[in-house]
Amino acid sequence: MYPLLADLVLIVHLAFVVFVLCGGLLVLRWRWIAWLHLPAAVWGAVVEFTGWICPLTPLENWLRMQGSEGADAHDFTARYLLPILYPGDLTRDLQLLLGTVVVVLNTAVYWWLWQTQARGASRNR
Repeated sequence: MYPLLADLVLIVHLAFVVFVLCGGLLVLRWRWIAWLHLPAAVWGAVVEFTGWICPLTPLENWLRMQGSEGADAHDFTARYLLPILYPGDLTRDLQLLLGTVVVVLNTAVYWWLWQTQARGASRNR
Protein backbone atom coordinates (compact mmCIF):
# COMPACT_ATOMS: atom_id res chain seq x y z
CA MET A 1 0.00 0.00 0.00
CA TYR A 2 2.84 2.45 0.82
CA PRO A 3 4.47 2.29 -2.63
CA LEU A 4 1.09 2.99 -4.22
CA LEU A 5 0.56 5.99 -1.95
CA ALA A 6 4.09 7.21 -2.71
CA ASP A 7 3.36 6.97 -6.43
CA LEU A 8 0.11 8.88 -5.90
CA VAL A 9 1.96 11.65 -4.03
CA LEU A 10 4.52 11.77 -6.86
CA ILE A 11 1.76 12.14 -9.47
CA VAL A 12 0.03 14.86 -7.43
CA HIS A 13 3.40 16.61 -7.03
CA LEU A 14 4.04 16.47 -10.77
CA ALA A 15 0.52 17.75 -11.49
CA PHE A 16 1.12 20.63 -9.08
CA VAL A 17 4.39 21.55 -10.83
CA VAL A 18 2.62 21.51 -14.21
CA PHE A 19 -0.17 23.65 -12.74
CA VAL A 20 2.39 26.14 -11.38
CA LEU A 21 3.98 26.44 -14.82
CA CYS A 22 0.91 26.28 -17.06
CA GLY A 23 -2.04 27.12 -14.83
CA GLY A 24 -2.11 30.67 -16.14
CA LEU A 25 -3.24 29.25 -19.46
CA LEU A 26 -6.27 27.76 -17.72
CA VAL A 27 -7.05 31.22 -16.37
CA LEU A 28 -7.43 32.42 -19.95
CA ARG A 29 -10.48 30.13 -20.17
CA TRP A 30 -11.73 30.07 -16.57
CA ARG A 31 -10.93 33.27 -14.68
CA TRP A 32 -11.79 31.79 -11.26
CA ILE A 33 -8.77 29.47 -11.47
CA ALA A 34 -6.57 32.51 -10.81
CA TRP A 35 -7.59 32.22 -7.14
CA LEU A 36 -5.95 28.79 -7.07
CA HIS A 37 -3.16 29.41 -9.52
CA LEU A 38 -1.64 32.63 -8.18
CA PRO A 39 -0.90 31.20 -4.70
CA ALA A 40 0.42 28.00 -6.30
CA ALA A 41 2.70 29.98 -8.65
CA VAL A 42 3.98 32.13 -5.78
CA TRP A 43 4.68 28.99 -3.73
CA GLY A 44 6.48 27.34 -6.64
CA ALA A 45 8.66 30.39 -7.24
CA VAL A 46 9.45 30.81 -3.53
CA VAL A 47 10.46 27.16 -3.23
CA GLU A 48 12.83 27.51 -6.19
CA PHE A 49 14.29 30.87 -5.18
CA THR A 50 14.87 29.90 -1.54
CA GLY A 51 15.92 26.29 -2.09
CA TRP A 52 13.19 25.06 0.24
CA ILE A 53 11.87 21.53 -0.08
CA CYS A 54 8.24 21.07 -0.99
CA PRO A 55 6.39 19.19 1.80
CA LEU A 56 5.30 16.58 -0.73
CA THR A 57 8.91 15.42 -1.16
CA PRO A 58 9.47 14.24 2.43
CA LEU A 59 5.98 12.70 2.46
CA GLU A 60 6.74 10.73 -0.68
CA ASN A 61 10.15 9.66 0.68
CA TRP A 62 8.59 8.56 3.96
CA LEU A 63 5.96 6.51 2.14
CA ARG A 64 8.64 4.86 0.01
CA MET A 65 10.69 4.00 3.10
CA GLN A 66 7.63 2.59 4.86
CA GLY A 67 7.05 0.36 1.87
CA SER A 68 10.70 -0.75 2.03
CA GLU A 69 11.02 0.53 -1.52
CA GLY A 70 13.78 3.01 -0.86
CA ALA A 71 15.36 4.90 -3.71
CA ASP A 72 16.03 1.81 -5.83
CA ALA A 73 12.53 1.42 -7.23
CA HIS A 74 12.43 0.46 -10.89
CA ASP A 75 8.77 0.92 -11.74
CA PHE A 76 7.35 3.44 -14.21
CA THR A 77 7.11 6.30 -11.75
CA ALA A 78 10.62 5.81 -10.44
CA ARG A 79 12.13 5.48 -13.87
CA TYR A 80 10.27 8.26 -15.71
CA LEU A 81 8.59 10.65 -13.27
CA LEU A 82 11.13 10.90 -10.46
CA PRO A 83 13.86 12.35 -12.72
CA ILE A 84 11.45 15.06 -13.87
CA LEU A 85 10.78 16.27 -10.34
CA TYR A 86 14.16 15.47 -8.85
CA PRO A 87 16.84 15.79 -11.53
CA GLY A 88 20.18 14.45 -10.40
CA ASP A 89 22.04 17.49 -11.73
CA LEU A 90 19.85 20.12 -10.06
CA THR A 91 22.11 23.00 -9.08
CA ARG A 92 21.35 26.23 -7.25
CA ASP A 93 21.70 28.13 -10.53
CA LEU A 94 19.21 25.80 -12.20
CA GLN A 95 16.78 26.31 -9.32
CA LEU A 96 17.07 30.08 -9.76
CA LEU A 97 16.46 29.68 -13.48
CA LEU A 98 13.38 27.54 -12.83
CA GLY A 99 12.03 30.11 -10.37
CA THR A 100 12.61 32.84 -12.95
CA VAL A 101 10.78 30.80 -15.60
CA VAL A 102 7.79 30.45 -13.26
CA VAL A 103 7.70 34.19 -12.58
CA VAL A 104 8.28 35.33 -16.18
CA LEU A 105 5.87 32.86 -17.78
CA ASN A 106 3.06 33.59 -15.36
CA THR A 107 3.66 37.34 -15.35
CA ALA A 108 3.38 37.31 -19.15
CA VAL A 109 0.12 35.36 -19.09
CA TYR A 110 -1.46 37.55 -16.40
CA TRP A 111 -0.20 40.75 -18.06
CA TRP A 112 -1.76 39.65 -21.35
CA LEU A 113 -4.99 38.80 -19.53
CA TRP A 114 -5.04 42.16 -17.79
CA GLN A 115 -4.36 44.01 -21.07
CA THR A 116 -7.09 42.09 -22.88
CA GLN A 117 -9.56 42.79 -20.11
CA ALA A 118 -8.61 46.49 -19.99
CA ARG A 119 -9.06 46.82 -23.77
CA GLY A 120 -12.45 45.12 -23.53
CA ALA A 121 -13.55 47.44 -20.73
CA SER A 122 -12.50 50.55 -22.66
CA ARG A 123 -14.47 49.41 -25.72
CA ASN A 124 -17.62 48.97 -23.63
CA ARG A 125 -17.58 52.56 -22.39
